[in-house]
Amino acid sequence: MSPLSHHGFPPAQPELSEVSGALTALLPDWLPAQRWFAGKDRPVDEVRPVELTVLAGPDPLLVHAVVDVLQGDRTEPYQLLVGRRSGVPEVASAAVLGEGLYEASGDADLTAGLLDRMAAGGSAGPLRFAAEPDATLEPGLRSRPITAEQSNTSLVYGGQYILKLFRKLSAGTNKDLLLHRALRDAGCKHIARVVGSISGELHGEPATMGMLQEFLPDAVDGWAMATTSVRDLLAAPDQAAAEAGGDFAGESERLGAAVAEVHADLATALGTEPADSDELDRTVRAMTERLDQVSSVVPELAVYAPALREVFETVRAHESPIVMQYIHGDLHLGQVLRTVNGWLLLDFEGEPAAPVAERHALRSPLRDVAGMLRSFDYAAHQRLVGQPENADVTRHAMEWARRNRAAFCSGYARAGGPVGDPQAQAGLLRAFELDKAVYEVAYEHANRPDWLSVPLAAIARSTDGSE
Repeated sequence: MSPLSHHGFPPAQPELSEVSGALTALLPDWLPAQRWFAGKDRPVDEVRPVELTVLAGPDPLLVHAVVDVLQGDRTEPYQLLVGRRSGVPEVASAAVLGEGLYEASGDADLTAGLLDRMAAGGSAGPLRFAAEPDATLEPGLRSRPITAEQSNTSLVYGGQYILKLFRKLSAGTNKDLLLHRALRDAGCKHIARVVGSISGELHGEPATMGMLQEFLPDAVDGWAMATTSVRDLLAAPDQAAAEAGGDFAGESERLGAAVAEVHADLATALGTEPADSDELDRTVRAMTERLDQVSSVVPELAVYAPALREVFETVRAHESPIVMQYIHGDLHLGQVLRTVNGWLLLDFEGEPAAPVAERHALRSPLRDVAGMLRSFDYAAHQRLVGQPENADVTRHAMEWARRNRAAFCSGYARAGGPVGDPQAQAGLLRAFELDKAVYEVAYEHANRPDWLSVPLAAIARSTDGSE
């Protein structure tokens, strides 16, 4: 365990020691209430500050804090921005830590300095602030937090930039930054350009703290567009999905093409490799282990376990070559934006709950396709959750899902992604989609029990042959 280090300029080290002691006392109760905290599955035993770096002070004071959170046999590092000022801070009450301290990501006066430091370049203690080599940043912009994000915290500066602060840290270059840089260098047109970064140290190893990108204020979230289309269709029960005024299939087809082009750019920039028999064995073993683990805590899934194992075992016998490469890793409709120029993909970190090594592992691009197909199913059924069962409404929703899933795959095939036509590898795609549905069962059971019916119904349809 690294000893606590203090960096920056006055206030003096004794005052920082007070901040350290306050964080140790206050964070065990405060952290579990934060949307971005990933350790809600067990109590916090202890919080140990590791690095404290003064970024502004003494009044108002801004301290960048890296802390280790201990939960049983698990220790995970997080970063916070800790503020203190003589007046009452203009932040949400949930940001108040106690003892005069608050989480300062919502303090526009203090967070403005993060952009200014990236624009100027330089360092503060172990932290390094830099613009990308091809970017010139405009300083002096105030920030506002985006409240919808869950696993990280994003700040928008003047409608021009968006800074993502990675809450749970890992050593090395964060995958999101790594892939955005690779895609930028490959000339990819389906990402927001990365223009700056904040890096630091984690127990003596380099680590990414934040990533700055161009902000697109007129972009529309893919989930919002898709669910609006579903709403309009269900409001006109006598219309077919293809006839509805809010038909989304054209956008789904264009989105499929965009995903294929991103996959192709990632393959060009970072390379590919074929999956051998050992890789197929590891894949099947991981699927089966996830199934066994989730079935043990969600009895409703256990009835489908034999059929799911049979599907997963078919992966071992897959005959055509499987291309392995860097992929998005957590692709769904909430990770894409529609701009006037086309679709953009966001957030290339991978599944937030997955270990770092797993997020960086090369995977089949069909994994991303499967994730998006599951997202279309969620969009189709989200208005049915908690409502009385209605066969006609369910049929209409399924019609929307089938139409948009097919359009997405058609767009992917047209653009010539690394796996060609996803529907030509239906067996492998089905296995990946069912594995994703098992993951969703675990998530919904732990976080949104009312939504558990969505992945369970998809598993039932796939395993009984009705889909």
